[in-house]
Amino acid sequence: MTSTDRRAAGSSAVLVLEDGRSFRGHAYGAVGQTFGEAVFNTGMTGYQETLTDPSYHRQVVVMTAPHIGNTGVNDEDPESARIWVAGYVVRDPARRPSNWRSVRTLDEELAAQGVVGISGVDTRALTRHLRERGAMRAGIFSGDAASADGAALLERVLSAPAMKGADLCGEVATRERYTVPAHGTKRFTVAAVDLGIKGMTPHRMAERGIEVHVLPADASVEDVYAVRPDGVFFSNGPGDPATAEHPVALMRAVMERGTPLFGICFGNQILGRALGFGTFKLKYGHRGVNQPVQDRATGKVEVTAHNHGFAVDAPLDTVSETPYGRAEVSHVCLNDGVVEGLRLLDRPAFSVQYHPEAAAGPHDAAYLFDRFTALMSGAADGEHGRNEQHSSNEQHSTKAHMEDRRA
Repeated sequence: MTSTDRRAAGSSAVLVLEDGRSFRGHAYGAVGQTFGEAVFNTGMTGYQETLTDPSYHRQVVVMTAPHIGNTGVNDEDPESARIWVAGYVVRDPARRPSNWRSVRTLDEELAAQGVVGISGVDTRALTRHLRERGAMRAGIFSGDAASADGAALLERVLSAPAMKGADLCGEVATRERYTVPAHGTKRFTVAAVDLGIKGMTPHRMAERGIEVHVLPADASVEDVYAVRPDGVFFSNGPGDPATAEHPVALMRAVMERGTPLFGICFGNQILGRALGFGTFKLKYGHRGVNQPVQDRATGKVEVTAHNHGFAVDAPLDTVSETPYGRAEVSHVCLNDGVVEGLRLLDRPAFSVQYHPEAAAGPHDAAYLFDRFTALMSGAADGEHGRNEQHSSNEQHSTKAHMEDRRA
C-alpha cells in the first residue's frame, strides 16, 4: 500500500506513553506496533541522517520541526545501512518530496524498512510533556494494533525494557573489521572502536589523510594494536554507559600505553568512566543540530550536533586527579551546564559529548579532527591541541561510508 493509499484508507494510530498519556494520529510508515524510549529531536534538517544514526537504536524519535519529508530520501546521505529508530513521530508529513536527489518518499522508506510511525500528532504538546516529565517508554500502535483498549496498550508499553541499564552498543556495531582508506597521501593509521559509529566519522578522518580501521565493539587490546595505530578512536553509540564494561577496560589499556585517544558521544562517557567519574541519565537529553557548547579553553561557542541521553558526572571548575593523570572538563553545554568534553593534561587523550562529523551539519566542531591529527603528529607542544585553530578549509562531503551492520 502506498502512502497515499494508506492516508486515504484513514488508518488510525495512537502513541501511548508510560505515564498513561496518549496522542492520536495517522499511520505513517509501516503499520503495526513498536516500542522504545520517547525522545525529541530539535533539528530542522537532516532527518535521514537522524533515522540512520545507530545511537537512536530502541528510541521513538519525535521531530519538533512540524514539516518532515519534504526532501524525500536518497541513497547518499544515510549514516549506516539501515534505519535504527524504533519509531518515528511527526506532525505534518510532506505530501510529495521536492528535491533533485530524492529517489523515494520518506513514508515509503519507513514502510520498506518496517519502521512504525505516526503523523498528525501535536508534537509541540508532546515535546513539552517530555521536557516536563522526562524521556520515557512509549509505544506506537496503528492498524489492528490500535484497536485495543487504552489499558491494554499501556500494559504493553510498561512491559517494554527501559533505556537505563540497557547494553546496546554490541547490537549495532560492525561484526567484522573494515578499513576506510585515507584520501590522498596516507599520514596516519587509526583504530576506531565501533560502538555505533556513523558513516561520516571515518570519512572525516580519511579527508585528513587517516586510514581508519573500524573494529567491532568487542575488539581486544591485541586487535586494536594489530593495526599498528597512531591513534585510537571511540565512537558514538546507544545505551547506558554504566553497562559498557568492555569498552571502559579497553580505553584504560589504551591510556596506559599513552596512545593518542579521541572519543565522541558514547566515547566521551566511556572516557569519563575510565577516569573514575560516574555517569547519569539526563531528564530528556540533548538531540538536534542546534546545541550551544562552549570550549572552555578558548571561550568560543560552537553550535553543535547532539544525540545523547546520558552524561558524565565530573566537576566543572576543578582539575581532577585520576589514575591516568590530571583531567579537566574542556567543554560545557550552555543550556544546562552538562559536561560536553574531557581532556587529560598529562596524556594525549580527549573527548567530546557531541558530534564533530555533523552530517547534515553544523560544522563548527570539525576542527576537533584536526586536534586529533595534531596529537598524532606531535604538533600540540604538550598541550594536546588546546590552542589548535579551527580549520578554515573544512571540506563538507555528504557522501557517507556505509557498511553492513547487525540486523
